[in-house]
Amino acid sequence: MKQGRILYGGLRSLDRLLHKDEWQGAKFVVLLDENTFELCLPRLVAEVEALQEASFIEVPVGEECKSLEVASQVWQTLIDDGADRQAVVVNLGGGSVCDLGGWVAANYKRGIRHINVPTTLLAMVDAAIGGKTAIDFGGVKNSVGAFCTAAAVVLEPSFLQTLSAEQLLCGRMEMVKTAAVADPALYADLIASPTLSPEHIKQVARIKAAVVKADPFDLAARKILNFGHTFGHAIEMHSRLPHGLAVGVGMKAALYLSMRKAGLDEGVYDAYARWLGSTMSLPRYTLREVEKMLPLMHHDKKSTSDEVRCVLLRSLGEAVIDVAVSDHEVRDAMLHL
Repeated sequence: MKQGRILYGGLRSLDRLLHKDEWQGAKFVVLLDENTFELCLPRLVAEVEALQEASFIEVPVGEECKSLEVASQVWQTLIDDGADRQAVVVNLGGGSVCDLGGWVAANYKRGIRHINVPTTLLAMVDAAIGGKTAIDFGGVKNSVGAFCTAAAVVLEPSFLQTLSAEQLLCGRMEMVKTAAVADPALYADLIASPTLSPEHIKQVARIKAAVVKADPFDLAARKILNFGHTFGHAIEMHSRLPHGLAVGVGMKAALYLSMRKAGLDEGVYDAYARWLGSTMSLPRYTLREVEKMLPLMHHDKKSTSDEVRCVLLRSLGEAVIDVAVSDHEVRDAMLHL
């Protein structure tokens, strides 16, 4: 799977890219939701000449768009619009739009090109990079998907001005996750700094891209990026917490198990717990609620039907993948939240 370009120069760099010969004559279709239609589309078409004649397809906001029904509607619109194999889907939105649009592109006419223009911090540092595309099916997050790398990922920092404090915190959680498994110095900076800089975003995006390049199909090294996600996805589906916040809570559970099973220093757990508690209101779960989340964790793509598998840390920057965790250990970690 060929690594796509990451354009750190924003929309102007996308405009330059689309003037190249390989994009001439392509039909562009912009996939977006109600929020990005209002807040981001005007800037996109104003700065990227090739997209001024593009078609637009609007989908529901957030995780609701990641369904087979919505994907079918998008495919039908592409067919009705005469989109051929040279067509290009431009995903203008957060992680859900990028997930859906990438999966739609991967399957339409056996695969067409797509470009991700992430408009949330979470998508800029994680979902838009790496070629993982998916929809939710059977009540399980990302249960149907494909690897399909975007031809380009465009990082436009000005879009962050449209986000709420909660949306920015969601992205920050994913940045902390990436730094925790790959760059201890960056991790320390992220949980100490009151604000994020464009350089922080570039650093995390480069880490994600490097990990993906080493393991594009998530068979080994790339699994470190799933830190906190086995718990996080179950929390997200059960509690309807936004993805980033759910991952933040999931990391606390994973760090707790890391102390018990991987020898992580207790000070790392304590420092993260203090930081997390200072940034968000932590959920509390009863044993009955944890029992409802256990099947979701067993259905997680990293687990097997018989056991939950997690990414744990021996230390910051040293992750251990595919660690089998018993149901009892899951209950223990979740109840300690």
